Amino acid sequence: MINAEPVTMRGFLQRAGSLSMLVGVLAIAGCAQVPTDPAGRAAYDDANDPIEPMNRAIFAGNLFVDHHVLKPVATAYVDNVPAGARRSVHNFVSNLGEPVVLVNDLLQGNVSRAWTTTARFAVNTTVGGAGFFDPATGWDLGYHDADFGQTLGVWGVGTGPSVQLPLLGFTNLRDTAGRAVGFVADPLGYIPGGTMSTISLAGSGLGIVDGRAEVLPTTNSLEKTSLDYYATLRSFTAQKRAVLVKEGKLGRSLPKSDPDSPSPAKEPSSDPSSPPVS
Repeated sequence: MINAEPVTMRGFLQRAGSLSMLVGVLAIAGCAQVPTDPAGRAAYDDANDPIEPMNRAIFAGNLFVDHHVLKPVATAYVDNVPAGARRSVHNFVSNLGEPVVLVNDLLQGNVSRAWTTTARFAVNTTVGGAGFFDPATGWDLGYHDADFGQTLGVWGVGTGPSVQLPLLGFTNLRDTAGRAVGFVADPLGYIPGGTMSTISLAGSGLGIVDGRAEVLPTTNSLEKTSLDYYATLRSFTAQKRAVLVKEGKLGRSLPKSDPDSPSPAKEPSSDPSSPPVS
């Protein structure tokens, strides 16, 4: 969330204290690591959902919201907005998230990635017209993702049990704490002024629609073909997060041919009950 008021030292310390408590809880509760072998991975997925009945109930509610609100809006967006305009929206939303990516690159000790993120943000914010265009990619400054849940994983914090969050979808205990950190530690949130607040709120709304539209073909196919849609999305999400943590540890993106990488033909970049929020 964006705080339009100047951040006082007291407020900063309160936020920092909250983050410390979250990390401490995760260090105790999320000690289990995700197995990399297929058999171990399957067993891990089966055993790592101790509150599955509750998670499934929340998932059903999330699907109801998706089917009646998010999916119809995303479908209308794809059907009525030209592809070029949708690409500009995607670029704008991604550019707003670059400061958070930079913070996590630095926390993970990925100096080279941090430089790339800084250069991308500078180029796309200026030459790219406030981020609506992406000249940086053409200049060998490719995009990569990074968040606080990934950073905790790079630091050795285990995932903890699976969690289904209302309106936010599939995650785990570690990444839930990472989301909470992300809400209060976004550098743009410390910039006072109504203009920045308006831009960030607009980016959040656009990000939800853009993210849901991006995965429409994949989720439509999975929902029709999966014997257990809940279990399929849970597994895909866990696999994707494990790959993201591995990339953070390596300091580079994994090629799609890597055996640990999720299949691009099957894996959704997000699930319909988990719209990305900037």
